[in-house]
Amino acid sequence: MWDIIIPIVTALAGIALGFYAGFAYRKNVAEKEIQSAEDEARRIINDAIKSAEAKKREALVEAKEEIHKNRVEHDREVKERRQELQKQERRLQQKEESLDRKHDTVEQKEELLSKKLQDAEAVRAEADRLKKGQMEVLERISSFTAEEAKAYLIKNLETEVTHEAALKLKEIDARLKDEADERAREYISQAVQRCAADYVSEATVSVVPLPNDEMKGRIIGREGRNIRTLETLTGVDLIIDDTPEAITLSCFDPVRREVARISLEKLIADGRIHPARIEEMVEKAKKEVDATIKAEGERATFEAGVHGLHPELVRLLGRLRYRTSYGQNVLRHSLEVAHIAGTLAAELGVDVNLAKRAGLLHDIGKSIDHEVEGSHVTIGVDLARKYKENNEIIHAIQAHHGDVDPTTVIACLVQASDAVSAARPGARRENLENYIKRLEKLEELANTFAGVEKSFAIQAGREIRIMVKPEEISDDQMVLLSRELAKKIEDDLDYPGQIKVHLVRETRHIEYAK
Repeated sequence: MWDIIIPIVTALAGIALGFYAGFAYRKNVAEKEIQSAEDEARRIINDAIKSAEAKKREALVEAKEEIHKNRVEHDREVKERRQELQKQERRLQQKEESLDRKHDTVEQKEELLSKKLQDAEAVRAEADRLKKGQMEVLERISSFTAEEAKAYLIKNLETEVTHEAALKLKEIDARLKDEADERAREYISQAVQRCAADYVSEATVSVVPLPNDEMKGRIIGREGRNIRTLETLTGVDLIIDDTPEAITLSCFDPVRREVARISLEKLIADGRIHPARIEEMVEKAKKEVDATIKAEGERATFEAGVHGLHPELVRLLGRLRYRTSYGQNVLRHSLEVAHIAGTLAAELGVDVNLAKRAGLLHDIGKSIDHEVEGSHVTIGVDLARKYKENNEIIHAIQAHHGDVDPTTVIACLVQASDAVSAARPGARRENLENYIKRLEKLEELANTFAGVEKSFAIQAGREIRIMVKPEEISDDQMVLLSRELAKKIEDDLDYPGQIKVHLVRETRHIEYAK
């Protein structure tokens, strides 16, 4: 047993000795490495301390240099500011001295002005005293008071101003009238010459010729049944009187009157006159008139060069073929207005097509004014709006009789063209009663002016000759009176064309030789 234990103990002891020897060796090596590291660390620390000391010295040197530099710069700036302040102090001192001198000068001037003002007041008081004395002397010499003299001077001044104003107004009026008349004559003559239209004068009755008087009885029929049927179907009154071989058709609707005329002519040509045949002929006549209306409307638009109208407006234009106004055929009148408006528009450089369109449609309301209540202007505006016409066209229709003031060039052209077409010689006829009333109203209007002695409407109402009282109206006042009278006629009267206002002032002195 000991033999086993002893080797084991010996081995353990050897192991322990070997472990201790290795530990001692490693410890010795470690101590050497630690000593070496500590030496190196001390060396590095010493080097770092030396480097830090060197940099510290360099930084101190740089800081001292920077401080010195800043101190020099600050001293320089302080010196410059002190110099600037000294300059400003010197300038302020100079300004104060200058202000003191000016103040002294102003005080001296104020004293001088005060003295001059006192002198002026004294002179003014002396002038007022002298003026008052002179006025007293003048009043004593002229036997006029101051108010009377003032009134006398004002009256003379008014007379001179009236004379000058009349001369100037006459000169300007003559010059403008000459220029305007020349250009207006040129434009209107060109427009009228390029549109020489024929006129067909019609009224509210139509006369149908008969082959013989026996035909009157056949048209009347047994117990009047034929004539009643024809009047019922057409809405036209048949007037059968003692006029040989003729029957008169009376109706305010020109289309119905045309239907009745065509129907009656067909019945006379056919010879078979009875209610059934009358009804058949009336239907044929209506179709024929409708076709004519459509053809006339299309022909009018083609002749005027107006395209793109609504078909219903074209048909309404065709109806104007059977419509008259003061004996003037409305369709021919509308075509002439379109041509004249287009020509004037071309002269003035505005839209020719728009002017023609407005001129052609300006009286479109007359096509149905027997069927619809209201004036033909109102009806025409409603029709133009209904069929989507241009706003300028609607305004021209609305303004062509002055219901509203024209605000566009097209409206003014249509208004002027309508007046030119209506005022052409022979274009329209007027009944005697209206003609006499117009002349009487013209004379009454002239007699309302102060200083008018008598007035006479002559030249079929185209001229009014006025005799003035010479003691009330001077030659200069006649210029102003004629202008006022012409303006009053323009505002209050409706008339075709123009009216010449002719004033006559006559002074007579009569003496007898004994």
